[in-house]
Amino acid sequence: MVGAGGVFVTGMRSSMPVPIPDLIEIIPPEGRVRAQVTIPGSKSITNRALILAALAQGETILEGALWSEDTEVMVECLRELGLMVNVESDPKEACNRTMTVYGRGGAVPRGGTEQQPLSLFVANSGTTARFLTACLCLGSGVYHLDGAPRMRERPQAPLFRALRGLGYRIVSPTDKLPALIFGGGPRPGAAEVSLQESSQFASALLLCAERGGWRISTTGEEPGEGPYVRMTVEMNRVFPQTGGRFKIEPDASSCSYFWAADWLLSAQEPPASAESVSRPLEAGSAVTVLHPPTSDWQIDSRFPRFLPLPAAVSRKSDLGDSILTAIVLAPFASHPVRFTDLGRLRLQESERVKALRTELTRCGAKAVEEGNQLTVEPSPLHGTEIKTYDDHRLAMCFALVGLRIPGIRLQNPGCVRKTFPSFFQKLAAPSPRGLGVRIIEPGSGQVLTEEELRT
Repeated sequence: MVGAGGVFVTGMRSSMPVPIPDLIEIIPPEGRVRAQVTIPGSKSITNRALILAALAQGETILEGALWSEDTEVMVECLRELGLMVNVESDPKEACNRTMTVYGRGGAVPRGGTEQQPLSLFVANSGTTARFLTACLCLGSGVYHLDGAPRMRERPQAPLFRALRGLGYRIVSPTDKLPALIFGGGPRPGAAEVSLQESSQFASALLLCAERGGWRISTTGEEPGEGPYVRMTVEMNRVFPQTGGRFKIEPDASSCSYFWAADWLLSAQEPPASAESVSRPLEAGSAVTVLHPPTSDWQIDSRFPRFLPLPAAVSRKSDLGDSILTAIVLAPFASHPVRFTDLGRLRLQESERVKALRTELTRCGAKAVEEGNQLTVEPSPLHGTEIKTYDDHRLAMCFALVGLRIPGIRLQNPGCVRKTFPSFFQKLAAPSPRGLGVRIIEPGSGQVLTEEELRT
């Protein structure tokens, strides 16, 4: 809210009620599915745009911005920092917002003292944690950055090292969160950062490089042309630095669930080994993603090229987060699929390689983990209760299995609010705006309404 004199007043992040039950069951659809689904804005682009708008001069309007836990956390941190960010609903997509950010030409509001620093909480948002760390270095005073327990386990050291090399003081006994960041303002210089653990480190530095006077180079398994780094470079190039409008495209990783649903539900021959625990397929089913991403900024825009699945898919060169979607489709393929270069998945919202292997095995799939690769064979699946590990992408991926396999139940489905709060609503909405899937509460057997599926 805006207080007297136009000063932005903010308190604790509001907590909305979460009506979705702690356990839900997906009922495979009967008959033909014909859906045309809209997808919320890209989280990766939204949080990059918020930092760029905060460092820009004057009023920047972000259209089609995602409104989910990760982007709410970023907005709240910017507000706590002292920047004005107005948020209005988007009539075209319930999980989008129009955001207006009032930048100060690169001036970052002052923090506190070492004894009483300005505290900012990033929950489990990796982009918020990494991007804000670099941004706060451009301020003055002291900032305390902390996150949820899982965020405290996630790596920060390469970013801290790079910023210290530029002359900034960051105090963290573990080189992870929590950390004290001492703002030093612009300090021209050069820094090198590794991409081995996360490309977000390089993106954080590149988003702030112009204002800081930094020259950034990268090392590691992906050179500076890595897809998420390329996204950051391109956004720096086209973003309105003196205010204006910036359009955010739909999230390609979120699109992948509905591209996958189209493949799962369309008429196709089931794998020879699947002796049909899955529901019979109805000829003519189709799920269309309306207005998909048109730029080449998001690596997961490539996902439709990988259907049907090839013999091998790499996290390093082929797909980003949507490789998780591909992995849960693999039991339905006609041949074994080997997924490689998965090491980075172990450091995200959960230990995703182990989680995928464990839960696929629980469903009846044959999944073999060797080093940082996972090989999944065509398998007859069965219903079971899936642990989601408080990981939004695991919840959405295994919901897809429930489109074909009866008895798939998901624990803690509300975790999808991190990036796609309306995911289950879009599964349940009647045609054509949704798939018309029945989602029930297992104990009562009650079919949940769209409102009850809100996260």
